[in-house]
Amino acid sequence: MIIFYSVCLVLVILSMLGLLYRVWKGPSVPDRLVALDAIGVMLISAIALFSILFDTPFFIDAILLIAIMSFIGTVSFSKFIERGEIIERGSDR
Repeated sequence: MIIFYSVCLVLVILSMLGLLYRVWKGPSVPDRLVALDAIGVMLISAIALFSILFDTPFFIDAILLIAIMSFIGTVSFSKFIERGEIIERGSDR
């Protein structure tokens, strides 16, 4: 079973390299944003596989933190692409 998890970890890392290429050479900003979001998911997967391989629950906190940061980053970048600003200010200021 360790060999299966190791192969899965290698495949996840290889897919992350492909996504890094998409971030570097992406034809448009939304493509790069989707690739960044996918890298966050792949990073969570890799850490989960490390947690299974090392048989320790200590990586669960890191997984939760990365998931929250990835979500906030994706929402912020999407809002910036759509509206040009992340934090909207009221018109009365």
